[in-house]
Amino acid sequence: MEDMYGIKYSKPEVVLLQDTGIGVAETAARTCYDSFENSENEVIKNIEHTMPNDAMCDELNAIDESNLLDDLAWTYFHHSILEHANLSFLVRGTSRGVLQEHARHRIQAISVRSTRYTMSSVINAFVASRHGGTKDFFIDTVMGFDMFVTADKEYNRLEIGAIYDKLEYQSKVVDDFHSIAVAKSSIPFIAEYQGDAGKLFDALQTGKKKRNVGDAFKHIITDNVKVDMVVTFNLRSLKNYFTLRDSGAAFFQIRWLAQEMMRVTPKKYLDLIIKNKS
Repeated sequence: MEDMYGIKYSKPEVVLLQDTGIGVAETAARTCYDSFENSENEVIKNIEHTMPNDAMCDELNAIDESNLLDDLAWTYFHHSILEHANLSFLVRGTSRGVLQEHARHRIQAISVRSTRYTMSSVINAFVASRHGGTKDFFIDTVMGFDMFVTADKEYNRLEIGAIYDKLEYQSKVVDDFHSIAVAKSSIPFIAEYQGDAGKLFDALQTGKKKRNVGDAFKHIITDNVKVDMVVTFNLRSLKNYFTLRDSGAAFFQIRWLAQEMMRVTPKKYLDLIIKNKS
């Protein structure tokens, strides 16, 4: 996929991990109005007279339609009851730039792939390149990591070259670069495989990883770096998210993500938050 500025990008992948159903939301609304007997869903009618058992809860969570929720969502705009329905998505291959946009949506639970713990391969490639390799070795190695949402190989080589230059600068201004880059037990590999970047890289990769290595190197990466995350929205917040992020005014990468999330969202939810959504 190419943006309006001529740069090619890969799109994120999204899976719906779980959804809690709309039955609880209708139960909440019926509680507000004490109108259980008016439900078209028999299990909700029965809640007026009995506390739900496990079988009733299973039936409640399997409800696909609710006339009351539709009226409250589209006629009376009583959206607080939508907060009782929750959806969780696994997102792979969006960008750190999108992550910044996501942070502006206040009501969500979000867990993101950590740069503190997941940058060791990049650092290992740099250490290997300085002890028997070259900048090209670093670039070629990191190209294999599929790190970026940008999909233009030449552009990505520029990105990786810039990472190398930043690390090269840091290695010159830090007194003991290896102490922040490599686990203590892996430092002997540098002398053992001096002159053979490939073997050194493999040894560092299989050795113990430096804990929190990303703390010292967050500055080297850009907003193009891919991130994975699990994000959970209640249905009211998801309505706000789709309204804002499926707009032509939204940042194109988060618009792509919103569209993928919408694609995997079941119809029973979309009917309550997106007008005329088929």
